[in-house]
Amino acid sequence: MFPKLISYGDFFLPTYGVLVAAAFLIGLLVTTRLARRVGINQELVVNLVVYCALAGLLGAKLLMFVFDWDHFWANPADMFSLSTLRAAGVYQGGLVLAIVTAIWYVRRHRLPLLPTFDVFAPGIAIGHGIGKLGCFAAGCCWGKECDLPWAITFRNPDANALTGVPLRVALHPAQLYEMGAEALLFGFLYWRFGRPHKPGTIIALYLILSSVLRFGIEFTRFHEQALPFGLPFSITQWIAVGLALAGGAILMMQKSSSAKAIPSLAH
Repeated sequence: MFPKLISYGDFFLPTYGVLVAAAFLIGLLVTTRLARRVGINQELVVNLVVYCALAGLLGAKLLMFVFDWDHFWANPADMFSLSTLRAAGVYQGGLVLAIVTAIWYVRRHRLPLLPTFDVFAPGIAIGHGIGKLGCFAAGCCWGKECDLPWAITFRNPDANALTGVPLRVALHPAQLYEMGAEALLFGFLYWRFGRPHKPGTIIALYLILSSVLRFGIEFTRFHEQALPFGLPFSITQWIAVGLALAGGAILMMQKSSSAKAIPSLAH
């Protein structure tokens, strides 16, 4: 659609990069605000956001390499190319590595594990949604062909050159599906955070709901992922299943927990 925000000769400012930066800042703002409301050290939270953002970028790229292993094995120099650097990667690879990094950081600095994760959940959702708007602008993560009234058609040759999105073909707006889903999820999680809840409720709801939404949206997306285990699900969908089960496990543990619910918080 509009992959280059500013162009000058061979240099250009990618719209995707600008929106990812905006997603980071808005997610940080939401997270620090919620941390302040529950009395969690904001400086440590800011540092954790930075660590998780870096881990997320690395994890997204690593899973992208896994999905396109044949290409990168045959062309290892492409791992360090400018086009690879600009590529979005695979979100769930970034989420998994960010969660691992967060667990390490929280334990090292003796932050409350589940309340800290709860603080992050709404910010992750809104950041993900804004990032998907960047994907739409760049043309990556495009949908399958369709003839629905709301189908979208890419015509910008820059988008095709940068991401490979087909031009002049009616496609599912998969990026917008996910953007809208994450925006609604953010609104729900932010509201739920202000209501009485046990520690871990918000991150558990995020893991379950975002995974269910992603699992369904994957059926509208075009990708060349392998279908493991002989079943009609992609690797990304299996990761979504695992994350949803992790969220469900947190909720199940809460039923046997005597932890006191966090009361309703004033805005």
